[in-house]
Amino acid sequence: MSKELTIKDNRDFQRLYKRGKSFVGPTVVTYVIKNNKNNIRYGITTGKKIGNAVRRSRARRVIRAAFREIAPEIKGGCDIVFVARGKTPYVKSTVVKKEMYRHFSQAGLIE
Repeated sequence: MSKELTIKDNRDFQRLYKRGKSFVGPTVVTYVIKNNKNNIRYGITTGKKIGNAVRRSRARRVIRAAFREIAPEIKGGCDIVFVARGKTPYVKSTVVKKEMYRHFSQAGLIE
């Protein structure tokens, strides 16, 4: 993947929540849907249940770091949304990376 494209529009997030395939784990929930483009777009959601702003930011950083390590192995043409869970700000990115890898292999996105 040459460039990371992020999902920012609410309608894109809603489309993934309604029509996307979800994979649930203890630290992150992954929603995946195919798009008509050849690139990968991703978005990260952290709700107020995660904690204060510092914890939500840490959760986003951990998810982003884990995704950047796996991104070169993912097939193009999909939209992905990650939803942080309560444990996310307290774990290392390697734990989240293993879980993401499992989710992507279940979805058939790993080359």
